[in-house]
Amino acid sequence: MAETVVPRAETLGREEQEALLSGCEAIAQACRLADVDVITAYPIRPYDTVMQAVSKLIANGELDAEYIVAESEHSQFEIVKHASAVGARVFVGSSGVGWFYAFEAITVTAGLRLPVVAMVGNRALDDPGAFGVGHSDALAVRDLGWMLVWVDTAQEAMDTALIAWRVSEDPRVLLPCALGADGAFLTHSQHLVKVPTEEQVKQFLPPYNRGDKTLHPDNPITIAPQVNEDWLMEIRKHNDEAMKRAKGVIKEVYKEFKEIFGRGDPESPFFEEYMTEDAEIVLVGMGTLAMPVKVAIRKLREQGKKVGFVRLRWFRPFPTEELQACLSRFKAVGVIDRDYSFGSPSWGGVVFNELRAALYPLQQRPHVIGFICGLGGREVTIENVIEMAGITQKAAETGRVEQDNYWIGLRG
Repeated sequence: MAETVVPRAETLGREEQEALLSGCEAIAQACRLADVDVITAYPIRPYDTVMQAVSKLIANGELDAEYIVAESEHSQFEIVKHASAVGARVFVGSSGVGWFYAFEAITVTAGLRLPVVAMVGNRALDDPGAFGVGHSDALAVRDLGWMLVWVDTAQEAMDTALIAWRVSEDPRVLLPCALGADGAFLTHSQHLVKVPTEEQVKQFLPPYNRGDKTLHPDNPITIAPQVNEDWLMEIRKHNDEAMKRAKGVIKEVYKEFKEIFGRGDPESPFFEEYMTEDAEIVLVGMGTLAMPVKVAIRKLREQGKKVGFVRLRWFRPFPTEELQACLSRFKAVGVIDRDYSFGSPSWGGVVFNELRAALYPLQQRPHVIGFICGLGGREVTIENVIEMAGITQKAAETGRVEQDNYWIGLRG
């Protein structure tokens, strides 16, 4: 069988265009490039800028899609769920408590193996009302069968959305994917973005094809059956195997994305490493806190401190083996959570607990300290990062952890 040759960017017609886009606008452009069939919307900040940008694209004749403004978050997720079942490529999004209002549909979407791609404009949960970033909204689906990925820039938001459709719609996977974009810091901040050509995207992202799983009058199948006690375990195991296969598919897709678009890191699709080559300790986090962390690390490096940073992209499937190989090189790891898991082991955040569990089987494992920081959109400052690095460094030097978790930047 002849080897498939993937054309590179320069051979696929006109060149990419550079545009100043917010994270939400970049996602809207990804919808256009992916030729999404059905898009549903219900306004809630900070996700709602996507639906505004999408409506402009449709009004200007740049996107041909069924655009449905629903009467609630629940309805919009129900609509895309059914549209996906009949073979439509779909997009939907929400934020904070709006994401929670759709939870019945969100849960069923994963159970039915429907490749819905959704954006979560990460927002703190009410009450009290807050529009600033918090990761607890998206993280709430971590055990339901959704893939979860966090982005840092508008460029990464656009690229990862295209990757999400490709991975989710792969017949080996067929699972929904939620893309976390930090409220305000990313959703509304503009960056220079390289917008790929339609020819490039068509080469990378084939049409959505459910095959014999498509709900159609000529293909009488059952979707959402009532199985009671008889078949639930087997169905859940099927989903488990799909999530396990997703890891390999993600690696394949990032490699092909790099070949076509010239961006991304196919060697490490699950996380980004920054100044880790000779580091003794590292900080770990997700999303846009990468900017202040990287600035602080450069300052610490000027002082001779060997500190690095690992930014986690994919949270589900969790890259256990990859993180074990990466983090076992360091003496101590500080985990920064923009969430909190009340009553959890060691009173920590979600990422802290997951990461510590992943490292537990290692014979040579680093000390792990958790930090709760930046909740509700509060700035993660350079001073905060230096403080967290200092606590982590002390654990590395003394060989013991005095306290498992710290709340950083509290007033009073």
